[in-house]
Amino acid sequence: MIPLCSANIVPLCVTLLFAFIQAGDTRLIEPEVIRARVQRVLDQHPVIDGHNDLPFSIRYLLNNNLSRLNFLDDLSTDKVFSSSSYTNQTDLPRLRKGKVGGQFWSAFVLCSMDNPTSKALEQIDLIHNLAAFYPDQLSLAQSAADVEKALSEGKIASLIGVEGGHMINSSLSVLRAMYRNGARYLTLSHSCNTPWIDASEVDSGKIPTGVYGLSSFGEEVVREMNRLGMLVDISHVSTAAMRHVLRVTEAPIIFSHSSARAVHNTPRNVPDDVIEMTRTNEGIIMVSLISCHLVRGCKENVRGNITDAVRHIDHIRRTASVDNIGLGGDYNGANRFPKGLEDVSKYPDLFEALLTESDFDWTDEDLAKLANKNILRVMKKVEAVRDRKATEGALPSLTLLDGNLL
Repeated sequence: MIPLCSANIVPLCVTLLFAFIQAGDTRLIEPEVIRARVQRVLDQHPVIDGHNDLPFSIRYLLNNNLSRLNFLDDLSTDKVFSSSSYTNQTDLPRLRKGKVGGQFWSAFVLCSMDNPTSKALEQIDLIHNLAAFYPDQLSLAQSAADVEKALSEGKIASLIGVEGGHMINSSLSVLRAMYRNGARYLTLSHSCNTPWIDASEVDSGKIPTGVYGLSSFGEEVVREMNRLGMLVDISHVSTAAMRHVLRVTEAPIIFSHSSARAVHNTPRNVPDDVIEMTRTNEGIIMVSLISCHLVRGCKENVRGNITDAVRHIDHIRRTASVDNIGLGGDYNGANRFPKGLEDVSKYPDLFEALLTESDFDWTDEDLAKLANKNILRVMKKVEAVRDRKATEGALPSLTLLDGNLL
């Protein structure tokens, strides 16, 4: 290791450190230097995370009553939020410690719930209200420019993602209404099929196929999202649906919270051929940090560790490129996360692990792409497709699922 610099040799020491860094020999550098480098990169390029289920925690625990939320406090010691291992991973102090500068909050309700569309609108409203309750900390964002403005102001950009096509009730009118209310991605399915797309549970055999991937109406959903400038999220969909969506879309797609199937074989992860298609599409796979997406045996309480997350990131980089990777931790969405990645405060530790345990030599630019540059690029490209379609005179689709509103 290179010892910490003494005062009388600082210039020489700095020169040597940069030489080692540029050569990729970060394993030879003191942990304090690695940590300082990560802090510097993330100060300049805070993490934009693709998926967090805090809004559902607030619904489940507080009935969406934000006056009962102490978001400025560490909720890991809060009597209500620490009552469940699903709900104690996110709060403002830990977001700040984790260098999170942008968060896609999940507007989600279970497939089994009655009136999912109205409940989804309640969750969208909750995310708006969360930003209103904490204006000094959060800034509602509906575009890449909004995100960049929030970052420049030192606030956390709050974005809305609707997690599950069941919530649009097979209606393009509902899809458009959600977009107008600030939703900037739709996850096309969750754990249930819709009449127009199959969920990943089809691949595991938990449920039968409905449309063998994506139906013609599902294609229309994707095209309308392209026209709106809404990110098409294909986490949770079946493998056949992944491939079909990538053949249809004119804009880059996202996986908001999925990992590499070749590293851990679960239908929620992305197979190599789809990773390659995502590279061609210029999309992004935002790596999920849930133990069950990273390692075998999670249902038997195997959690894995931070190195397991590095393996997934490395595999996606190797199979696609450094331009197609992001982070979608799915915090507050599961009860098991790897050792060292227990909550949203741990992102800097993951970046440090990339510098010491990865098969790749990560430059500062590579780290910045993973943190936020890649997802911002995808957002801008999706917005550019929207703008092009508007210039071409594209109009809202009037297609109905079965040709009849009644």
